[in-house]
Amino acid sequence: MTTAPPRRAFALACWLLLLCIPAALAQSPGGAAAPFRTTDVSDSQAFLVRATRHTPARVDAAAIERLLRRMTLKEKIGQMTQLEIGMISDGVDANIHVNPEKLHKAVGEYGVGSILNVKDEALTLEQWHGYIRAIQAEAAKSRLKIPVLYGIDSIHGANYVKGSTLFPQPLGMAATWNPELALKSAEVTAAETRAAGIPWNFSPVLDIGRQPLWPRLWETYGEDPHLAKVMGVAMVRGYQGNDLASPDRVAACLKHYVGYSGPYSGHDRTPALLPEKTLREYYLPTFRAAIEAGAASVMINSGEVNGVPGHADHNLLTTVLRKELGFDGVAVSDWEDIKKLVTHHRVAADEKEATRIAVMAGIDMSMVPSDYSFADLLLQLVQERKVPMSRIDEAVRRILVMKARLGLFKDPALGIGGAIGSPASRALSLQAARESITLLKNERNVLPLARQARVLVTGPTADSLIALNNGWTYTWQGDRPQLYPGRPTILAAIKQKLGDANVAHVPADFQKGADLAAVTAAAQSADVIVLCLGESSYTETPGNIDDLSLPESQQRLASAAAATGKPVVLVLVEGRPRLIRSFADAMAGILLAYNPSNEGGTAVADVLFGDVDPSGRLPITYPRYPNALLTYDRKLAEDTDTSFGQKAFNAQFEFGAGLSYTSFAYSNLAVTPTSLPATGTVTVKATVRNSGQRAGAEVVQLYLRDRVASVTPSVRRLKRFAKVWLSPGESREVAFTLARDDFSFIGADNRPVVEPGEFDVFVGPLTSMVTITRAPASNQKEKKP
Repeated sequence: MTTAPPRRAFALACWLLLLCIPAALAQSPGGAAAPFRTTDVSDSQAFLVRATRHTPARVDAAAIERLLRRMTLKEKIGQMTQLEIGMISDGVDANIHVNPEKLHKAVGEYGVGSILNVKDEALTLEQWHGYIRAIQAEAAKSRLKIPVLYGIDSIHGANYVKGSTLFPQPLGMAATWNPELALKSAEVTAAETRAAGIPWNFSPVLDIGRQPLWPRLWETYGEDPHLAKVMGVAMVRGYQGNDLASPDRVAACLKHYVGYSGPYSGHDRTPALLPEKTLREYYLPTFRAAIEAGAASVMINSGEVNGVPGHADHNLLTTVLRKELGFDGVAVSDWEDIKKLVTHHRVAADEKEATRIAVMAGIDMSMVPSDYSFADLLLQLVQERKVPMSRIDEAVRRILVMKARLGLFKDPALGIGGAIGSPASRALSLQAARESITLLKNERNVLPLARQARVLVTGPTADSLIALNNGWTYTWQGDRPQLYPGRPTILAAIKQKLGDANVAHVPADFQKGADLAAVTAAAQSADVIVLCLGESSYTETPGNIDDLSLPESQQRLASAAAATGKPVVLVLVEGRPRLIRSFADAMAGILLAYNPSNEGGTAVADVLFGDVDPSGRLPITYPRYPNALLTYDRKLAEDTDTSFGQKAFNAQFEFGAGLSYTSFAYSNLAVTPTSLPATGTVTVKATVRNSGQRAGAEVVQLYLRDRVASVTPSVRRLKRFAKVWLSPGESREVAFTLARDDFSFIGADNRPVVEPGEFDVFVGPLTSMVTITRAPASNQKEKKP
């Protein structure tokens, strides 16, 4: 392992001091792990404001213009071209090596501006260093010596670098409701990605997670725009810091602008039907906030919205992204998506026409990625004056500025030499996993489990690191067990708590299930059954399903476990909410673990046995029925219309839900002033007290409900949250600040509007009211009686 630079070493030492102590406590018999107290967030919006305050490093604009003037057309188009690693190498998986002739063709002859990806399998630091140095050495031989920008998908840690620290997948991070923790995880991810010499990270996914069938739901930060933008901005700031030229920072890439996550069918890369009002209310806010936070790049939606493919949508890519949102960074295509304008979307007759459409729509760089067609065709288009040189210069200028901001002109291998996989980083990952786990049911206080308990563990996710991690883990699909490190699975972690003699295990398969007779027999000598169900690994199109129900084999296993008469604790390890209606009532306890990553087995066991108080809260609505996929911010008609035998909103578990081993009492809700004029703010205060017998964390959530609006209002909308750590008997006053914009919505004319009227304010079980008065500004609409 290489030596970390002084600044990185100091940071790691601080984290080690703060984090490893609770980790050690958790390993001692009966020891309760004290929570790592991140900075208390009195107002999630305050965190958002702090996170968006940044001063980008200055770039010598004159030098960029001089370089641009020196470039030939072919060199410029080369900068707009991105190829995958196989175009410069031979071999597969980890057994790949640079092919000098291929490398020279790509970088020396075509002047390719960017290379990405692995040949399916993660590489060691030493392998990455060899590749990056070889690529940049070839670039240094070129006429203008422009460095190559390498990109990778570090989705939940530096997951394509062997030995790196992996964190819970984004949906699990959202379940922590702790943006400070997300920021720190992103800092580690950035440092360990840059340690490989890679400066560009295709993360975070800021698609809003409102379609639970979608196979990339677990890459999102949930269904609510406020929660998702707070967590997303935390990731951007953690990745980028205040200086992209720092050796422990990377450029963020916002994915996938915009509407990708809302396919009508729920299948990956299929059409979305999203009115402009819906786009602006739910899908754009996360991108807007991250752009304001200084995100350096965006990746474009592979699907289509309202019949227009993302890569051909001039309105969204130029009018909205550039002119309205003010984005000035690099817009990169997704994998082969310009080609797919011909083969998949059929909006272009041939690839040449597709190239023209995409570049003119606003694509700066094409992830081609496995041939030179984009470069050859774009050269022809410019020579034929079908694409103006001004558009080429615009795109190349953005790419050169990004490379300059990353410090690549000064040191193309910046970051090589950093350390990965430190004990402090692993402790941070463990803390994130602990905070993500969400207790959804605890009948008769079955949890926490006793240290003397005899436990039967079964289910397909019980002994699977693959399930704990999901996709983007060492390979694209995360499906190679031989690549995973020796971390405890849920089964192994339970055995560490109780000893092998007190733990029985009946193996189970994801599709075939388990030997039900063996389960029944083993249960006779057990005090409790820990039933681990859920999903194996998947992402993107291979993860498409048509039914959110768990496979029948898993349902039969759940029924058999319940039929033993022993209390059953269900642990769900999954990337999306698989339906459990048929057996949920028979479960004594239910834990949702999401995909907590390599430290997740330990984290689940810590929660099961009470070493850690569960503090995760749902970032999604957990549906009960396959065709009742409503989000929490539904309309009132969906909530109350039970005529003709219809059922009102009846989720299995609601957004924001989550239990604790302690209890919390709310009091003293105060809203001041109770009437908000055209300017000013409203302060909402409430006191939260730990009324239980052990320390724990409460996620205080503030919702608003517009009583009457010109567009049918939602039942409620999340506006603020704070995660508060409290000892038994301890009280904390939590204060939130609301501005007039917090009472706005997208009106019928697709513009934000604040209408005068009454709003209900909800904080925990408490309710108050605030009135918005008439605004004098001409752009403020009046609420109709």
